[in-house]
Amino acid sequence: MLILNIYVIIYSAKLCVTVISVELSKNDKIELTIDALTSEGSGVGRYNGLAVFVRGTVPQDKIIAHIIKRSKNYAIGIIDKILQPSPERIESDCPYSKKCGGCSFRHMTYDEELKYKKSRVQDALNRIGHLDIKVDEIIGADDLSHYRNKAQYPVDISDGEMFAGFYAYKSHRIIPCADCKLQPAEFEKGLEAFAKWIESENITSYNEQTGKGLLRHIYFRKGFATGEVMACAVINGNSIPNGELLVSLLREKVDGLTSVAVNINKEKTNVILGKETSIIWGEKYIRDSLLGKDFLISPNSFYQVNHNQCEKLYAKAKDFAGLIGTETVLDLYCGVGTIGLTMAENVKQLVGIEIIPQAIENAKENAKINHITNAQFICADAPKGAEILKKQGVNPDVIILDPPRKGCGKSLFDTIEQLSPKKIVYVSCDSATLARDLAILKEKGYEAKKVSAVDMFPRTPHVECVTLIEKD
Repeated sequence: MLILNIYVIIYSAKLCVTVISVELSKNDKIELTIDALTSEGSGVGRYNGLAVFVRGTVPQDKIIAHIIKRSKNYAIGIIDKILQPSPERIESDCPYSKKCGGCSFRHMTYDEELKYKKSRVQDALNRIGHLDIKVDEIIGADDLSHYRNKAQYPVDISDGEMFAGFYAYKSHRIIPCADCKLQPAEFEKGLEAFAKWIESENITSYNEQTGKGLLRHIYFRKGFATGEVMACAVINGNSIPNGELLVSLLREKVDGLTSVAVNINKEKTNVILGKETSIIWGEKYIRDSLLGKDFLISPNSFYQVNHNQCEKLYAKAKDFAGLIGTETVLDLYCGVGTIGLTMAENVKQLVGIEIIPQAIENAKENAKINHITNAQFICADAPKGAEILKKQGVNPDVIILDPPRKGCGKSLFDTIEQLSPKKIVYVSCDSATLARDLAILKEKGYEAKKVSAVDMFPRTPHVECVTLIEKD
């Protein structure tokens, strides 16, 4: 992988890196042909051998690029003029997409987006993992808009008027965007309710520099299978004024409103949610279902943001596991138990391990409401939890791995080797760390057999994948 500062160039062909001195300066305008995409979705072309990055471009675009930054080994430009559009270029259906940092591909055909995402996974496996394996397929989405079941809107309030939306690319400058194409209609209605409450109660917004101001974020979750919605105010304080009015406005505006919460976060941090949450109206949880199993979702629960694609991902994971009902399955990084519990009826025993206590409590409750009696959940980090099982004499036949973006902790691999499962099913949201971890597992005697990519996040540069790994 060629890394130029924070930019990552993805090519299907082998890269050759050379540092070239090029007469190019800030504010120059150059003709450029885009021939690849970065991991963040920016286009990249070569100008006399120098990499030039331009957001909002598509491979095969021929453009005039206005250079806004010149570094030693690369340059960054913006589109000044499109001379010849790529056959894969389309008109964006969102007026905010050029400014917002959320969607990278609203100007590109979906077929081209899927092609790029599959090649990105393939490239990581070959180049980082040095693995001779082919990505089977990429499972595309049926719905490209309004698919997210969670939104976290940063807020800026000026003269009593609320501006809520998303951060501009690589900044903390808010782009007002109430009607985001990725979010369901209920969230826009919820923002309207918050705006009325803010105006009525003279609410202030949190200032990152001074640490003052009350409202930090507005946070929504929706259960797509049930229609239930949770609204949450994230505040820099102990309480909100006139919560009864906020509840009344939300109930009037938001279909399916089930819960209204206040989350307290007084820390100087970019972490959105604090540790303390109180329910000021309605239920403690909202409900959703995946593959026929019901799940309770709290404000802090990890839950995949795309319901329909999540079902496809978990179905593929279950297929790769090849369960016949006699297996002991260990679900590491289990969260609220979603992956393991969707497999529970097909296994002898399920054990989930997760470091977050609230998630473990949620997992136990989710097992209970689904009448699942062959599951247990342990609160520990993945390596320690696996050690506990080893001491208990539990020998898993299948291990499910669904780690955070940074991948698995190094100490976990030795424990996996000692547990000696027949199969590992690895669910990943970052193909680079997946490839790194697959290479380590290969040294431990485990070979990646099948890989499928799943487009969990249409119109954004992110891609999920699931891998079947078997002991040699």
